[in-house]
Amino acid sequence: MLASDFISGLVAKGRYTFTVKDADKVLGPSLVATRAALRRLSKKGEIAMPYRGFWVIVPPEYQSVGCLPPEQFIPQLMEHLREPYYTGLLSAAVYHGSAHHRPQVFQVVVAKNRPSIECGKVRVSFIARKNVADIPTTPFKTPRGLLKLSSPEATAFDLAGYPNHSVGLDNVATILSELAEKLNGKKLVDVAGFSPIAWAQRLGYLLDLVGEKRKAEELARYVEQENPVPTPLERSKPFKGAPKDLRWSVMVNTVVEAEY
Repeated sequence: MLASDFISGLVAKGRYTFTVKDADKVLGPSLVATRAALRRLSKKGEIAMPYRGFWVIVPPEYQSVGCLPPEQFIPQLMEHLREPYYTGLLSAAVYHGSAHHRPQVFQVVVAKNRPSIECGKVRVSFIARKNVADIPTTPFKTPRGLLKLSSPEATAFDLAGYPNHSVGLDNVATILSELAEKLNGKKLVDVAGFSPIAWAQRLGYLLDLVGEKRKAEELARYVEQENPVPTPLERSKPFKGAPKDLRWSVMVNTVVEAEY
C-alpha cells in the first residue's frame, strides 16, 4: 500500500492521528522504508510530527499553519503517552469564553515536566502538576473528539496559582472578571483542597478586586477555617511592610489593574 493511500484510509474513517507503528503494520516492508515514506508526505505538508513517533494528518485548510490545531490532537497524543492531562490556564479560559487576548501557546497541564512542542506554527507548553488526575475537568467537543478542560473553578485556581504562566496578575484579574459568571461558590471550595491555601487566598483577593465579592463568600469562610499565614500577592516582589488584606490574609505588595 502507498503511504498516501494509508493516509486517505485513515481520513475516510475520521482519524487524523497515527503512530509510526500504526503505519509500519500497513506499509512495510521495513521501519526504515515506512519512515522514509512518511518523511516524503511530511515534506509535501500533508502530515506533521508534533511528537517523536506520533503523526498528525494536516487537511488542506491547515497546511498554511503546518500542523493540525492542538485541540484536535492533544487528546490522542496524551492517550498515546498514557498520561493524565487537562487543557488549562489561558487555553481553558478561551473555551470558557473568558480569555481577553487569545494565547499564543496552547497550555496543557500534566503530571510531570515535559518539553514544549512546536509543530509548524503550533506551540504547546506543558505545566507540571502532580495531582493533575484529581482536578475537576469538563469535556469540550472538537471536530476530532473530546478535549479535557479544567472546570471553570479549577481554571480560576490555576490562574491564581500560576500567574507566571498567565501573563501576570493584571491579566489574571482581567480573565477572572470575565470568568466569574461561570464560577460557583460551593465548587470553588470543593476545588480549593487540591491547591495550596495561598492560591485560595490570592484568588479570593482577586475576585474581590474585580467586584465579585459575593462569588467568594464561601471561599472566604474556607480560608478563615484554615487559619492561613499571611501570603504575598506577588510572590516575586518584597512584601515587608506591605498592607495586609484582613479578609484573605494577603500582603498587598503590588498594584493589580484589570482591563474591562
